[in-house]
Amino acid sequence: MDSKKTSPKGVIMLMLTALIWGSSFVAQSVGMEKIQAFTFNGIRTLLGAAFLLPFVLLKNRYEAKKMTEEQKTEKKKRNVKTMLAGVPIGIVFFVAGNFQQFAFYYSTAGKIAFVTALYMFFVPILGFFIGKRIPALTWLSVVMGFVGLYFLCVNPEDFTDINKGDLLALACAFFYAIHILLVEKTSGDTDGVLLSCTQFLVSGTLTFVLMCVFETPKLSEIKAAALPIAYAGIMSCGLAYTFQIIGQKYTEATIASLLMCLESVFAVLAAAVILGERLSGREVTGCAIMFAAVILSQVAEIKNSQ
Repeated sequence: MDSKKTSPKGVIMLMLTALIWGSSFVAQSVGMEKIQAFTFNGIRTLLGAAFLLPFVLLKNRYEAKKMTEEQKTEKKKRNVKTMLAGVPIGIVFFVAGNFQQFAFYYSTAGKIAFVTALYMFFVPILGFFIGKRIPALTWLSVVMGFVGLYFLCVNPEDFTDINKGDLLALACAFFYAIHILLVEKTSGDTDGVLLSCTQFLVSGTLTFVLMCVFETPKLSEIKAAALPIAYAGIMSCGLAYTFQIIGQKYTEATIASLLMCLESVFAVLAAAVILGERLSGREVTGCAIMFAAVILSQVAEIKNSQ
């Protein structure tokens, strides 16, 4: 097992992370009633970068006070390496985030949250193709995940009746899986907060360009959506990511992953409480199967690490 011990502090921080990420699906849904997808996502992501930037600058200034000139030079090299690594990660994040945002044109917040959670199953599938060993229980969780997706998204009376939003959310999940694998590959020798700030800056800039080309943003509409944008940008992109970084310092890795998976549950609960959304019995069954698959995937991780 991972030698790191889980403390209540870490559990609380990661529960808050899942709560903010899950409830941000509601902010995205509400925001889409007032402005277009690229506009919402571009401003939101740049706001997340702006929120993190002061932390990056203050952290670098504080650390520099304790460093020799040689250490400062090494720190600068590490920061450059981090920012370069953040470019491809930001591009993938840009693709995933916009697929998800456009899904809100066609589907509901709770449903999108659960379909997006399929990144948990795409990760081991993609990992298999790059030489990672995949436990049998993980493969079972993958099968369960797709069964749950079928119940959640497919009309049994017409197998072709799959919502466009479901397909967009599924594409989002695939690219989020690539994003997770890229972060795993590069995060070991990089500054996590700077890496996050860079990916948001790259993603936000690309989305902003598409906003200017394909949409007609109006200041009055942006003002009307200011609260959802602020929540999704500051709370989801900025604050929740910081909570994740802090929380994982005090939490064993597999437990941390399980806690963060609860974002999909919080998304459905938030959509029901705030938006009044209700899922059908078939959709609830799909959600339950998918959440059980998420739990099973974490059991597989725990058994594999023993």
